[in-house]
Amino acid sequence: MCGIAGFYGNLNKKQSVSTLQNMLTRIKHRGPDQSGVYITNKVGLGSVRLSIIDLSSGTMPIANQDETLWIVFNGEIYNYIELKEDLLKKNHVFKTTSDTEVIVHLYEEYGPGCLNMLNGQFAFAIWDKTKEELFLARDRVGIRPLYYTQIEETFVFGSEIKAFLEYPEINLKFSEKALTEYVTFWTALSPNTVFENVFEVPPGSYMLVNSENISTTSYWELPIVKPDHYKFTNVEEAAKEFESIFLDSIKLRLRADVSVAAYLSGGIDSSITTSFIKQVSPEKLRTFSIGFTEKDFDESSYQNIAAKYFNTEHSSVTCSDKDISKHFKDVIWYAEAPLLRTAPTPMSLLAKSVKDQNIKVVITGEGADELLGGYNIFKETKIKHFWAKDPKSKYRPLLLKKLYPYLPQISNSSSNMLKMFFGYKLNETQSPIYSHMLRWHNTSRIKNYFSDSIKNIVKDYTPIEDLEKQLETKLSGYDYLTKAQWLEIQLFMSGYLLSSQGDRMGMANSIEGRYPFLDHRVIEFCMKLHPDLKLHGLNEKYLLKKMMVGRLPEQILNRSKQAYRAPIRSLFVSEDLPDYLKVMLSEECIKEFGVFNTEHVKTLYSKITSNKGVSEIDNMAMTAILSIQILYDLFVKRSISELTTSDLITLDKIIIE
Repeated sequence: MCGIAGFYGNLNKKQSVSTLQNMLTRIKHRGPDQSGVYITNKVGLGSVRLSIIDLSSGTMPIANQDETLWIVFNGEIYNYIELKEDLLKKNHVFKTTSDTEVIVHLYEEYGPGCLNMLNGQFAFAIWDKTKEELFLARDRVGIRPLYYTQIEETFVFGSEIKAFLEYPEINLKFSEKALTEYVTFWTALSPNTVFENVFEVPPGSYMLVNSENISTTSYWELPIVKPDHYKFTNVEEAAKEFESIFLDSIKLRLRADVSVAAYLSGGIDSSITTSFIKQVSPEKLRTFSIGFTEKDFDESSYQNIAAKYFNTEHSSVTCSDKDISKHFKDVIWYAEAPLLRTAPTPMSLLAKSVKDQNIKVVITGEGADELLGGYNIFKETKIKHFWAKDPKSKYRPLLLKKLYPYLPQISNSSSNMLKMFFGYKLNETQSPIYSHMLRWHNTSRIKNYFSDSIKNIVKDYTPIEDLEKQLETKLSGYDYLTKAQWLEIQLFMSGYLLSSQGDRMGMANSIEGRYPFLDHRVIEFCMKLHPDLKLHGLNEKYLLKKMMVGRLPEQILNRSKQAYRAPIRSLFVSEDLPDYLKVMLSEECIKEFGVFNTEHVKTLYSKITSNKGVSEIDNMAMTAILSIQILYDLFVKRSISELTTSDLITLDKIIIE
């Protein structure tokens, strides 16, 4: 895994080397092993490398045989061996055994069409000397990040936005529109980021940049089918085919020239990946998990059951409230986005525990919930469709109690209270965003904490209504679960889960995550399944559970779904709250930054510290306010330390043409 950065325009070669070196230094955590740059008077390409495949000769940038194409690459191409065999038959000559070199030859042979041949997670840039054209591409579901901006006449790109801070004449500012999206959807709508004029290359897309044009093209979309095109309705037949695809996905993701470990959370997803890893590679496996000092969040007992069952060499780290507050600033620096939950912080600590054991790669279970109906929001949608058929029923709303036993305000509620909370737009079942309406409506109340100036700027922007109109035709005719899955995968999974909790927290610690459930073949298979094979009644991930009978501990196979969460309220009321966080929440600082209304924040903080009627939305609002304040301080106000000569990475490879 790596970090990449670069620019395209009319360049000063000498200054370009220095600028690229600075940009790469800001993201050196993504690739501490090697670094290199390629410079012409038109383009600069740079890479910092975490060496996993071809440790000795894979230093980037790498060229094709006649050096007309140059690549910098962040990611892994798992089927590179098979692709290379095809290219050798077509007389391509290779200088390394890396997957990076395979991509550049594949692009030479097939152009942008090569993207459909790749099985992997990737973000890369290729410079075509002959055409004087820059090609940028990102994997299908956005596992690896890639951002770009324009500064005067220069196009600038990088794996992380912090690299842009080292490009001359850049000044970041918040996008008020994107802030509104974050406090509604938990993420910005692609290609937006929280910063104005800074965008992401959307998942499943590529860009072409030349002197005449900048264009973006989608090469893959989440495949969804209507009811008359479900591929499987029989669970046994579906399980057999799923197992074949998933086993191959695991085999490919075990390819590495370094040790590969696994996360073991105690849930069914990570237990399944561990089971399949042991099937492919029976030798001793290193597994890692995170526990919490607060019992309501801790799953250590299940983690221990799984580790004992699979006989893994298991390590666990325990996260306290103090740990979350201590590391929250760093988490925001790496996440580069507003957060409404503190959950990324424990994930960073977990990744650090892996790094401390000198391991670079972990396999995890992300994607199973999205693809196989694992989230409560899917069950909630199913119940509400059932309830909407008899809106006056006293009993149908009571089914919602089963979903949130860990939230007293729901589990202890009467039927009337549940109707008040969950009955928002109950009868609008045909809406393309029906599943997420309530969540987004509640979360969007956070925008009430914005300052008057920001409210005035975004007063005419209604992100929920706008998105509903955009998707009206696209999602028409699909079943309730497919529509809900589309929203969860397209918005939340890439924009938050794989970013703030996945790539960023792993790479902050130079750890690469691999996700077998997100093999595009697994995704395409799951999206063709009948909904009942995913969510059977209110039994989530039905297909997986049927498939794993007798192959997982009974306590894990049949345990109640527990969402991964981390403490929030205790973070803000701790006596050990770091001084920096106190400053960020101070009236003076809030007033200076101008994002939030000082009186509204003061009232909220008082409510949280007194612990009187604190809701989930209150907790999320407080987290959002603090994270946005930190983002402003680090990226807009630029309170970060300037790079010194001693900070700079040493460039192992410098090519100037």
